[in-house]
Amino acid sequence: MTTPITLEIAAGSLTSAQAAQEGGADRIELCGSLSEGGITPSYGVIATTRDHVRLPIYVLIRPRGGDFLYGDAEFDAMQRDIETCARLGCDGVVVGALTDDGAVDPRCHGLVAAAGKMGVTFHRAFDASADLQRSLEDVVALGCERILTSGGRANALQGADVIAGLVRHAAGRIAIMAGAGIRSGNVVDIARRTGAHEFHGSARGVQPSRMRYRNPALQDLSPHTDQTNVDEVRAMKKQLLALR
Repeated sequence: MTTPITLEIAAGSLTSAQAAQEGGADRIELCGSLSEGGITPSYGVIATTRDHVRLPIYVLIRPRGGDFLYGDAEFDAMQRDIETCARLGCDGVVVGALTDDGAVDPRCHGLVAAAGKMGVTFHRAFDASADLQRSLEDVVALGCERILTSGGRANALQGADVIAGLVRHAAGRIAIMAGAGIRSGNVVDIARRTGAHEFHGSARGVQPSRMRYRNPALQDLSPHTDQTNVDEVRAMKKQLLALR
């Protein structure tokens, strides 16, 4: 049986999640503050998105931007956020943490346990680890469904050959989802070079503000927002469907 091709869209708001759904995405990674790589969205954003979006929703569990070395209090916060996602009826969570020497933090076992019946993706903390193949084995041992990776490079196109090696090394034990810098113009190339069947992108575009009044003294406040673009999601999905 042919493995289905999956398009996951990183959505930073309810509006973006709805655009991803309209454009034909298969799954949502719900995030806050995508400009700094994503953090856990607010309770209200999670709840309203769950109420209005039919697609599977995986919530990013990341207490702050920066590195992936977390203290005990941050692990406690992540575990509580995971429990909240379960109560709100989310389909999964996206987690990841490292030790100071770049290994997968064993405390991630507690995060996966807190997820219970929800699915678990290991996020791009994986790309910041010291040994990708060793980390892959560690994430498999955690019981995660998939790893989101750019192959340890700045984007998935640059890391395509490494991702292909990870797909081979995983040998079906865990899904390898290519992500970072994926757009409709390069997704086919990345798919062919990596052999991956899951792809992750934000499909963002600039959305001009609808404010009629703008204070000219507040130049530091952007009049634009970045939101998921329906047409870009459609284009990505169309490209991936053509691969079947």
